[in-house]
Amino acid sequence: MNRRVVNRRYEDVSVGEELPELSIPLTRTMIVAAALASRDYQDVHHDPSLAVERGSKDVFMNILTTNGLVDRYVTGWAGPAAVVKAIRIRLGAPNYPGDTMVLTGAVAAKHPDARRVEIAVRGVNAIGPHVTGTVVVELPVVVEPPVESPAVRRRGSGS
Repeated sequence: MNRRVVNRRYEDVSVGEELPELSIPLTRTMIVAAALASRDYQDVHHDPSLAVERGSKDVFMNILTTNGLVDRYVTGWAGPAAVVKAIRIRLGAPNYPGDTMVLTGAVAAKHPDARRVEIAVRGVNAIGPHVTGTVVVELPVVVEPPVESPAVRRRGSGS
């Protein structure tokens, strides 16, 4: 299936605009693999018995994975031409295997001097809010092609 790439432009975004919801199934494999891929070898992210010994009910997602998922969520909406300038997140309830995290967001502010848009993001699982925060992205602007004078067009046409 081909998906059309959409690049959000600064002019087309409005404060209050809601991003589409994204549901992310939280598998044990995803939680463990992402922790190891981000070089977070803390046992609470990959060893269930040690996680329980340390007071958790199971292994849980690390903050680097959450940060990456928040980035993916916003850039998936904004498009590949968007440049992430800042991500500020705060963790809440842990993401455990077998649950689903649902990400939602809305445009909270626009900064015209820098073509930047601030997105308020929230990720919730069965226990409650896992992540809240903001992401600032720089979006492209509409660029009109230069208008050629008739003299330039005549020279280039071979007449």
